[in-house]
Amino acid sequence: MSKSVTIEGREIALDKEGYLRNLDDWSPAVAEYMAETEGVELTEAHWEVLKLMQDFYRQFELSPAMRPLVKYVGQQLGADKGRSIYLMQLFPPSPARVASKLAGLPKPTNCL
Repeated sequence: MSKSVTIEGREIALDKEGYLRNLDDWSPAVAEYMAETEGVELTEAHWEVLKLMQDFYRQFELSPAMRPLVKYVGQQLGADKGRSIYLMQLFPPSPARVASKLAGLPKPTNCL
């Protein structure tokens, strides 16, 4: 079962867990809407990670699980940000799941 929401005058289809059904529907406004539903207020640090999530997806054609996400963030943004505690502070309670959703990506395959 899926649902849809209207964002900026566009009908956006979501799956039953709130992930985009069509990745091309993603926009910053969609990310803001999803962040609100997750109780996350997006800052520059969040946008930095969301862009990396999308880069990771384009490169590997999958949403990163937690370990690959931590490693990738560390490689791209430095060791201080490539730590699970940093990502947990930005995207609680599950950084890989929440960040994937906000970046418009599918749910990582190993996330419950």
